[in-house]
Amino acid sequence: MAAENPVESLQEEATCPVCLEYFTEPVTLECGHNFCRACISQCWEGSATAASCPQCRETVQQRNLRPNRQLANVLEIAKRLSLQAAKGAGGDGVCGEHQEALKLFCEEDQTPICVVCDRSRAHRAHTVVPIQEAAQEYKERIQAHLKTLREEREKLLGLKTIGEGNSQEYLKQTQTERQKVVSEFQELREFLEEQERILLSQLEKLDEEIVRIQNENVSKLSEQISHLSELISEMEGKCQKPASEFLQDIRRTLSRCEKGKFQQPEEISPELEERVSDFSHKTIVLLETMGKFKDSLPSALETKRGGSLGTFRQVNVTLDPDTAHPDLVLCKDRKRLRLGDTRQQLLNNPERFDTAPCVLGCEGFTSGRHCWEVEVGDGRYWAVGVARESVGRTGGISYSPEGGIWAVQRWVDQFWALTSPVTPLPLSRAPSRIRVCLDCDRGQVTFIDAGDEAPIFAFPPGSVPGERIRPWLWVWGPGSRLRLCP
Repeated sequence: MAAENPVESLQEEATCPVCLEYFTEPVTLECGHNFCRACISQCWEGSATAASCPQCRETVQQRNLRPNRQLANVLEIAKRLSLQAAKGAGGDGVCGEHQEALKLFCEEDQTPICVVCDRSRAHRAHTVVPIQEAAQEYKERIQAHLKTLREEREKLLGLKTIGEGNSQEYLKQTQTERQKVVSEFQELREFLEEQERILLSQLEKLDEEIVRIQNENVSKLSEQISHLSELISEMEGKCQKPASEFLQDIRRTLSRCEKGKFQQPEEISPELEERVSDFSHKTIVLLETMGKFKDSLPSALETKRGGSLGTFRQVNVTLDPDTAHPDLVLCKDRKRLRLGDTRQQLLNNPERFDTAPCVLGCEGFTSGRHCWEVEVGDGRYWAVGVARESVGRTGGISYSPEGGIWAVQRWVDQFWALTSPVTPLPLSRAPSRIRVCLDCDRGQVTFIDAGDEAPIFAFPPGSVPGERIRPWLWVWGPGSRLRLCP
């Protein structure tokens, strides 16, 4: 079929009918048909003498292959014309092998090809479409991908903005915490310096009192010793006199020798001893409290930072009604409890506390770092903490780590850590909300004032055993209510 334009007709005439590509070393047979030298040689392999033309099947008696130089020249002209036509039409490039315009696209090989490539063995069985059509199809696919990529970029930009905002917020929080630490430790330093001044002043007064008594006693004793020395000397001299003279005024002499005539030195008064003993006790308590505070300070500060930056996982704690003492009233949400007016008739089960007005949380923990908050309000009789799941439920229980309970307590206006013996807590104010921080991995529980993030008390690491631990609440007296914060 004739080509639609002269250039394509010329390309067809310059194409070998065997390989369907431009002629390479074109040769002419006796019948007048042209072939590549390599193509016709391959067709005639195995034939001894006679052969036939692959195109017209005419028998060729002699293998007389005449080079067709004119066709070789036409071939070069066809290649140049194809190249010029491609450039003039603004084509998408030229085939590096055939110097033809890349007007087609092979779907299997995913590459642009020319019309000669389309007729070659390499692409003969492949699906080929016009290059503009393929370009439009792939542009649409790329545009769809671009939409997704732009959306992803917008998400990442949003995350970057959020991340930068969070970083700034965290920096503000750390700056606030820094100011709190500086302020609180400045107050602590001032408090300790004031306590030091008071204690040293009291010690100085005690020293002066002791020295005064000692000096007075030394003076009195020296005076008595001198008087006795004189009396002894006088009595020794009197004993050397004759009997008649010695016995003169003997009653007066004996009276002077009586012990009752000599005053005993003043002793340390019981009041002063009591003052010294009381001062020593106060000093011991203060130093022990400071020592426990120093031991718990790193973990308390760590917990405080964890509470604000999230290293402790905040958990939603609810109360277990099966463990509640019959005097306790639990609300339906299992978040609040108070001491009831009358004892409730509840099912007697081994999990229930039967003497102590306390209750366990439903949740139990064996690993990880967890925290929750309890609102204590202005109640004056309560205790908050944790207990091991095997804590005693019947009869008298020990409110201490030995009894399986780690907690802090308020009794009237006194605050205690339920150690053995209890440890007084010198709090500057009564907390209204307490954060309980349980670190199962370190075996430690710490208590924080959730209002101002001030540490309250920390049991030392390793004091909480590696068994299942549950929240524990205790309440007593009128007006005392506890609420687990959501």
